[in-house]
Amino acid sequence: MDATSGMFCGEGHLPVAATPHYRAATPISGMVEPANVDFHFDMRVTRVGEAPRITLPFSESAWAKLDALGEKIDADLVRDDVRLTMGGEPTFVSIDDFESEEWNTAAVGPAKRSFADKLIRRLQARFAPGGLLHYGQGKWYPGESQPRWSFALYWRKDGSPMWNNSAFVADVALIAPAGPETSSGVSVALVEKQTAEALILATGIAERLGIESGCILPAYEDPATWLIKEANLPGNTDPLDPKIEDPEERSRMIRTFARGLTKPAGYVLPLQRWNAQAGPPGAAALARWQSEKWSLRRGKLFLVPGDSPVGYRLPLPSLPFVPKSAFPVIVERDPLDARGALPDREEIAQHFERVAAATAGARQERIEQEAIEGAVRTALSVEPRDGVLCVFMPPVKTLEDYLELLAAVEASAGAAGLPVHIEGYPPPADPRVNVIRVTPDPGVIEVNVHPSADWRALVDTINGLYEDARQVRLGADKFMTDGRHTGTGGGNHVVLGGPTPADSAVLRRPDLLKSLILYWQRHPSLSYLFSGLFIGPTSQAPRVDEARHDQLYELEIALANTPRAGEPAPPWLADRLFRNLLVDVTGNTHRAEICIDKLYSPDSSSGRLGLVEFRAFEMPPDARMSLAQQLLLRALVAWFWQQPLNGDLVRWGTALHDRFMLPHFVWEDFLGVLADLGRAGYPFDPAWFAAQYEFRFPFFGAVEHGGVKLGVRQALEPWQVMGEQGASGATVRYVDSSAERLQIKASGLVQGRHIVACNGRRVPLSATGTFGEAVAGVRFKAWRQPNGLHPTIPVHAPLTFDIVDGWNGRAQGGCVYHVAHPGGRHYETFPVNSFEAEARRLARFQDHGHTPGVFVVPPEERSADFPLTLDLRRPRAM
Repeated sequence: MDATSGMFCGEGHLPVAATPHYRAATPISGMVEPANVDFHFDMRVTRVGEAPRITLPFSESAWAKLDALGEKIDADLVRDDVRLTMGGEPTFVSIDDFESEEWNTAAVGPAKRSFADKLIRRLQARFAPGGLLHYGQGKWYPGESQPRWSFALYWRKDGSPMWNNSAFVADVALIAPAGPETSSGVSVALVEKQTAEALILATGIAERLGIESGCILPAYEDPATWLIKEANLPGNTDPLDPKIEDPEERSRMIRTFARGLTKPAGYVLPLQRWNAQAGPPGAAALARWQSEKWSLRRGKLFLVPGDSPVGYRLPLPSLPFVPKSAFPVIVERDPLDARGALPDREEIAQHFERVAAATAGARQERIEQEAIEGAVRTALSVEPRDGVLCVFMPPVKTLEDYLELLAAVEASAGAAGLPVHIEGYPPPADPRVNVIRVTPDPGVIEVNVHPSADWRALVDTINGLYEDARQVRLGADKFMTDGRHTGTGGGNHVVLGGPTPADSAVLRRPDLLKSLILYWQRHPSLSYLFSGLFIGPTSQAPRVDEARHDQLYELEIALANTPRAGEPAPPWLADRLFRNLLVDVTGNTHRAEICIDKLYSPDSSSGRLGLVEFRAFEMPPDARMSLAQQLLLRALVAWFWQQPLNGDLVRWGTALHDRFMLPHFVWEDFLGVLADLGRAGYPFDPAWFAAQYEFRFPFFGAVEHGGVKLGVRQALEPWQVMGEQGASGATVRYVDSSAERLQIKASGLVQGRHIVACNGRRVPLSATGTFGEAVAGVRFKAWRQPNGLHPTIPVHAPLTFDIVDGWNGRAQGGCVYHVAHPGGRHYETFPVNSFEAEARRLARFQDHGHTPGVFVVPPEERSADFPLTLDLRRPRAM
């Protein structure tokens, strides 16, 4: 036989040998005539029906239509001078690791920094080759031992580079655990080498700023603190191996004693922008930056104990007292101030050359501590940390000051050939600079995207971000062990603003915010179709009418006092009207569905940015799905700019968590939104959001018996937050996610004959408006939770659904829904892809298993508060 085809030689193949035994085989010789063989094979697979699916949410023709609509909306926004920009906060998770804490609940972890560094560098190559990579400190929440990190990419909108040579930006390395021979996983020899390089770099920066190098101070860890810590160790331990259970405290001690208390942790250069008027010609270059020689009571600069950079641990209280009236406070410029053009990078470089020439023979005089006038209380520092040379930037008042200082740092790093990390204070907020931030959040990596001024820029940004994330093995979705397909869990907040705070459409037209609030409250589908799993009054994006219904009364008063289009409106008015109403149940302005804490907050300049954030958006798995959502928002803004909305709010009451928890009514309401936009001149095809509907409400299965078709689909369920409990020295509040809800949709029903039962109880079907079609919800306890509501109620799963013929008192057929594998299989890993996830979902639905024999028709038990839902947790007698 021919091994390649399985054909016998007699079927067209010429054997090379033919004998009864292989030992007697001799090659066959001879000649054959030339032969010509033409072989062709073709196989095609054609999809007969294109069902909506997440892996292909748009066909190319459908996307072309949506893209054309985006251009049309853009034309209207430009015509009406709306000046709309859109940004967002998409989140990503590891494609290869669904198990680790850092991709589920923990905010930081061992791999996140490396992922974030790879992503921010790709974004730099795509959006800002001359941008600045800033490795700073992020948020610090109560209960967290250390602040989170934050990587940011800054670049100038005029195209001039902020950082010329990316070769002098050090990589983020994965640091090994600290040991006796290492300091935070870095060899002591490397730390000593980099400490010497830190002094060289600090000296170069001082020279380029025209400052005497004698102002540079070595910074030491405080020996008094560490000697006490060493004295408190057990007698049979060593500071280099202290056997401390707390890993952070253990690493801190090893790092300090491995380096030695007598060796500098870094170098500090007191530094402040000189605000006096320029002196005589030739002296102006010397009057740009000032320093002073800090003298301390203990003779040396001993740092405050901690893990933060040296710049955050300076012993400022031990410096000579400065009265409040003379204290050099850094006050950032108001975001609404007019700004001119930024100086060119070459101009800044030439300035430092002039400084070097002018100060070759004479350095700036040292300002001693006795001279209170002109005291310096900010400082630049250079230190080796985690194998990287880090430069801590001090706070400055203007972006121009920051650019000057940054140019001096890069020039010094280039002259010394030392790659560095820029950390410390970021550049002051300025509309002339774009910024992308990559930060850690519980279970995800969050990316704060720069605003896009038009639809085309928005498409390029979102597509590029998804692609760059995929290239570094970060995805926009994940799977649960039972097969549920979800977003990342971190959200995809959408932010509306303007090119500058003064250009913000909401600040110029507060009635635009009024229209958005009104329309959002009237259409719950906008809150629930695009949201994540956690919804309700205690979620991260509660609706304004969830929890406190009296707030609607107050909100209507605020809406009535909103100026109409064309009426004068100061920029602070929208904030004053809605700040105390667009909040969650605790009064938190940030955790509201429509968040305005960065619109025009009086608290700080960073809160007066003219931004409105929509938080009820979960991370979609596909970039085009995200763009469709954002185009919907752009269309609403364009419509309300032309035709502001007026009227009252809707008192949904309990219908909000009854009717609009069911996919049928959410989709029905959303079709009304699309119809409104169509009448406004923006035709949206419902098919563009069909994949979003399937993603939000996955389909489990359907059966048909006796002409009645019964389908089961995932519905929504608000999670309850429990009361406070003590745990490990802290107070916690658990979330009860044990209750779930399904939608039951039946068609082909005959009134008075067919009913649907679940676990022997009658489902309260309600007509949908289509003949013979009805829908209802079933709420049940899916699993037993240690801390949750109603601990005495058992688990109701599996759920047996029966299609009952009331005329003969028998179940014609039915199906069974399981919350886990019906065979008792315990999945130990997450699904590897969408196909395995779908298989796990479908395995939990059985198209058989109805109740046999005579079926006693159960009585009606429709609740007055939730008439569309059968709550199996509620006894029949109630």
